[in-house]
Amino acid sequence: MLSENYYIVRSQTNGRYLTAHPKPDASVYLLLFKENFDALSYLNTHAGELANRFAVESLPGTQIKNLLKRWGFSGVGIVKDTLLPNVEFLENI
Repeated sequence: MLSENYYIVRSQTNGRYLTAHPKPDASVYLLLFKENFDALSYLNTHAGELANRFAVESLPGTQIKNLLKRWGFSGVGIVKDTLLPNVEFLENI
């Protein structure tokens, strides 16, 4: 995971990252995409009218841990299928 590059989605309005809240508690997971076009597909499928308010950024795997700490995320959600969506949630990265 650390040797791969991932893609994240960030709001151009307020600078926040696209996250998921799979549990009713305060857990927040940063959504990661394996390809740039996967992130764009996810946006167009699930937020088509808002897609132009977001930017896709590249994130080296070596920087994931620092980003999680800085923003207080519980872990990551790796998006496996953008249409369903199918997300694998990981903690303790």
